[in-house]
Amino acid sequence: MYNDIERFISFTERDEFDEDQKLESSLYPDSEKGYSLLELCCYHGAVDCFKFLRTKFSSEITQLCLEFSFLGGNQEIMSECLKYQTPEEECMKYAIISHNIDFVAFLMNEYNIEIDLFSCGWYRNLESFLVCFDQTNDVNKCFINSGMFNIPSLCEYFLSNGANINEKDNDGQTALHYTAYNGNIETAELLISYGIKINEKDNEGRTALHFAAYNNRKEIAELLISHGININAKDINGETALHTTAYENRKETAEILISHGIKINEKDNEGRTTLHTTAYENRKETAEILISHGININAKDINGETALHTTAYENRKETAEILISHGIKINEKDNEGRTTLHTTAYENRKETAEILISHGININEKGKTGKTALHIAAYNNSTETAELLISFGANINEKDNEGETALHIAADYNSKATAELLISYGANINEKDNEGRTALHIAILYYRKEIAELLISHGININEKDINGETALHIATQLNSKATAELLISHGANINEKDNEGRTALHIAILYYRKEIAELLISHGININEKDINGETALHIATQLNSKATAELLISHGANI
Repeated sequence: MYNDIERFISFTERDEFDEDQKLESSLYPDSEKGYSLLELCCYHGAVDCFKFLRTKFSSEITQLCLEFSFLGGNQEIMSECLKYQTPEEECMKYAIISHNIDFVAFLMNEYNIEIDLFSCGWYRNLESFLVCFDQTNDVNKCFINSGMFNIPSLCEYFLSNGANINEKDNDGQTALHYTAYNGNIETAELLISYGIKINEKDNEGRTALHFAAYNNRKEIAELLISHGININAKDINGETALHTTAYENRKETAEILISHGIKINEKDNEGRTTLHTTAYENRKETAEILISHGININAKDINGETALHTTAYENRKETAEILISHGIKINEKDNEGRTTLHTTAYENRKETAEILISHGININEKGKTGKTALHIAAYNNSTETAELLISFGANINEKDNEGETALHIAADYNSKATAELLISYGANINEKDNEGRTALHIAILYYRKEIAELLISHGININEKDINGETALHIATQLNSKATAELLISHGANINEKDNEGRTALHIAILYYRKEIAELLISHGININEKDINGETALHIATQLNSKATAELLISHGANI
């Protein structure tokens, strides 16, 4: 942004210009929503463009506008923003980043906002750091953060003025944690020579070695190890420094840790090794290093999942290929009997599924509940993966332990797109589960009207009965689902069909006090005097239930009294 007002005005005069547009870019601080044009003006200090947006479009001054104004450094913009927003801690952070001591002092003096020592260290603003010390005279707090500047004499100054070398901040971190995070080896050596507790943990259970691993500070890692730090120390999640290297693909530090004897197969609280972490984060280089040093490639976590299962969650196909190429058991099952293919089906990870299939995974393998990957795809409406599975020979009519096919599952979970796909590939539309129910029974049972319409349009037997002799119309009546009852009747459902007790839908309507459904059935000509196996008509049932309203309804329509 060059505050080029003429070009900016020309830009806003385009037909496609959107005054409310948001920009998302890695050039700016992380944002889920992106940044407005006015916020970007504040970020860049583009005062003329800022004024134009305010005048022409009445663009809103947000809290972020104020925060960015301290970074952009234009005092006119800042003054305008201060009329609408009140400075908070984030403003101080941006003032520190700008290295403008006047802004820092303004926030401290006018709004009583503390100088953030961590930001001072991270953004190397020594001047603001010293101002904070001058104002607070907090030797211990300043000492903890002083290591971030890599000025050993600064640390020594605080120590000579009574700083506790093992002092911790609110997060439980010592000066050594900060020094390790920033990779300041001279300061680390100084702290160790003064006797700092090298194995001290912060509130998350992390030692300085975890911090060195996270930021790939391999020289610091070597130093800490040479001075006897516990290389296998775990944080509160049960993770060692080796686990930490995997998050950011810190392969160099991983190699150092392994060369110094860290337990390569150590598991965290969830039973996951570092290989699981590399799989989840797709850190294939670190994965290769771990495998080359003998990590157990088939290790399972507490859910019985291997690293290969883990690749499926985020579609980490590259790492999946590495694991397979090194001989991981491709058909290994978790505690529920599910293979990685089941996971890809649930997450709709088509690319990873293709890799698994191409390497010979059993496409029809069942979990403990008898479900194949195709059942799982239907459950989550993972149409792309479902089509892939079918194209590679998945048994489209395979049943689970309940006797349900993928089509039953699609009907149950309202997965219309997958249901259409299954039917188009020849799924047996009239297949029954262990209760004798077709997908239509299931669709009606769970109020899936669109699925029911789809099934009917493809010729499902609308009068099919389950093991109780109930048709879909019996179920719709019991559930008081007038819309689906009308749908079934309009498509030719036999209105007088009886269940195993000899009851028609009208008997059911009266039994469950479904007056509107009863009226609907009568209006479509149901036999009002039909008897069940006990010789009872709907009127008998209404009388037994003392249901005056339904009895009157039946009598008014000619029920034999």
